[in-house]
Amino acid sequence: MGHRTFQMASDPDSYADHYEFQVPLFIITEQVPERKPKENSNISFTFVDTVEAAIQQAKQAAGEKEVTVVGGPNVKAGLVDELQIGIMPILLGKGQRHFEHLEDMQIMLKKTKIVETGQRTDIWFTVLK
Repeated sequence: MGHRTFQMASDPDSYADHYEFQVPLFIITEQVPERKPKENSNISFTFVDTVEAAIQQAKQAAGEKEVTVVGGPNVKAGLVDELQIGIMPILLGKGQRHFEHLEDMQIMLKKTKIVETGQRTDIWFTVLK
């Protein structure tokens, strides 16, 4: 998870009780918080300074399980095999842009799955390399 995504929570302690991924989290940042957020038996926080370090440590922690990355820098670094985008029926005039760092890069995707749950639509893509 990138620093900007981590900061989206108004209270980082809320990750322990409310975040959908109750797993060890590896936060890519040069701005380590003074106080570590609340943890529980499933969720822990490790702060690292590079995408590569986050992926390496996450794979080690996951063992044979898949690693899920949250945030756009992983796409630019070529470290993403699959992309899941969740869409809600609301248009926001401003907010966080998840892919602006790609600049002129074109990432080709192949749609592989669509799941509709209530008002939310999730679309999965394979990243073509």
